[in-house]
Amino acid sequence: MTENYDHYISRHIRRVYRRRLISPILYLIFLMILWMSLPLYDILFPQTLDSSDDLSQYTDHHSSYIEAALTDLYFTGYTNETFGRTAGYYYYTQPSKGQPCMIVLLSPSTCEEGLPAIDSVHIRGRVLKENPAYHSLLERLAEDLNWTAQGISKSVSPYFISEPAFLLAPSVILLTIYFATGAYALLHIIFALIYIQFPVFSPACRQLGRFGKAKELLTQAETELATLPQLATEDMFITEHYFIVLAGYGAAIIPIQEILWIYKHSTLHKILWYHFSISYTLHITARKRLHFHCPKNMKSDIDGIMDYLAEANHEILVGFSEENRLKVHGKRSFPIQFEKVIAAVKKKFKKRV
Repeated sequence: MTENYDHYISRHIRRVYRRRLISPILYLIFLMILWMSLPLYDILFPQTLDSSDDLSQYTDHHSSYIEAALTDLYFTGYTNETFGRTAGYYYYTQPSKGQPCMIVLLSPSTCEEGLPAIDSVHIRGRVLKENPAYHSLLERLAEDLNWTAQGISKSVSPYFISEPAFLLAPSVILLTIYFATGAYALLHIIFALIYIQFPVFSPACRQLGRFGKAKELLTQAETELATLPQLATEDMFITEHYFIVLAGYGAAIIPIQEILWIYKHSTLHKILWYHFSISYTLHITARKRLHFHCPKNMKSDIDGIMDYLAEANHEILVGFSEENRLKVHGKRSFPIQFEKVIAAVKKKFKKRV
């Protein structure tokens, strides 16, 4: 027994946090795959488009996100409609001599809902290839200019810049979620590694630190558990001075003399109308506002733990009752305004009855 329980608490804490490393590591790998497959970097750092650049160079899924400073834009008189809402306004500009005319779809806020001309504007957008809406625009422009479709296709680039296609708001939300969840997973990994290396810093030992020096109390609890545990179940142990829980869902080391109240409650597990099992949860309330519960245990194990704790510390309140709750937590008090609201509701309810 001495060999089996030597530094058993520290080894259990290390084992638990090694398992907890798996999920955040897998999630970070998933984020890396997303980073490589989706144009997240390009959304965050779009390429700068020069006025002399050929738009066909920016049609790749990743390189289509651009940032550009455009000058001398003129409204075509046509808009882009999406679900009955004006999504953008088509403008044209002549980038440089020898280059075909370029069409730019600006957001309503950028062009102030259709300014006739814009001297200069700085936008973030996407370079898109001709689509049905763009093809329809060219046909209408050809009719306005008395040109043929073939003639206007030679004068206007088959690619255009769409500011609404950059989807700024969804992109910001996506990137915020991406980096926030990634940082959360990374913090989980960092803390898990700290707890693996130094179990005394784990939450269970920090809770133990409410009652003294955590390192000294942990050493004492491990020594008592290694030498002579007085009661042991699958994941709960009682030594001379401590009640110890070492389960997959968490750990707790509570000095027996600090325990105020213990009780159990049962949970009926069922699928549809079939009741297949009953599990029991042990609730423990100690000083320093410490509350811990041990779910999914056998009734015989919990009864044995409660009997032993009550015998070890005669001041422990046993069983759930309103009397015990009041002794431990005291009478619940509410703000005066809230009590007045409760009184008014009770009064109205009595009148209706």
